[in-house]
Amino acid sequence: MPGSGKTTFAKALAQGAVVRLSVDDEMTARHGRIGKDHAEHEHLALQAPVIEDVQRQLVELLKEGRSVVLDHGLGTRAVRDHYKQLVTEHGARWRLVHFQADHDELLRRLAKRNNEQEHGVISPEALAWIAEHSEAPAGEGEEPPYFPPQPDMDPG
Repeated sequence: MPGSGKTTFAKALAQGAVVRLSVDDEMTARHGRIGKDHAEHEHLALQAPVIEDVQRQLVELLKEGRSVVLDHGLGTRAVRDHYKQLVTEHGARWRLVHFQADHDELLRRLAKRNNEQEHGVISPEALAWIAEHSEAPAGEGEEPPYFPPQPDMDPG
């Protein structure tokens, strides 16, 4: 779900040897920000070719033996199964990290983010639509996000 922490987690992984592929970043580079530079109702149509291109990049990186984090919501089991198969076919191992946040928390995070210049706008109506059309993973090998302690953090 938007606002659940996917990008924060992916950026943390990308601090190491992991390549981060972001559908949202590519969308912004090509079409600008949702709700600011292009209309929310245009987003899915604009996004389809971007997803195809990011998927091609993923395959190329996997062929090179690179570790990759796909920073994109995989909202249905069919989509998740597709990516799992794609990764496995190219000799890599997948991990499905599932981010959970309740609807009110997502609304709070998005309200804050929507006001930031660099981000697009995801309306409460769009969030509701996404929630209605999404399937949370269950029994698919999903795991919660794990943020390793940072060296400068106080463990106690």
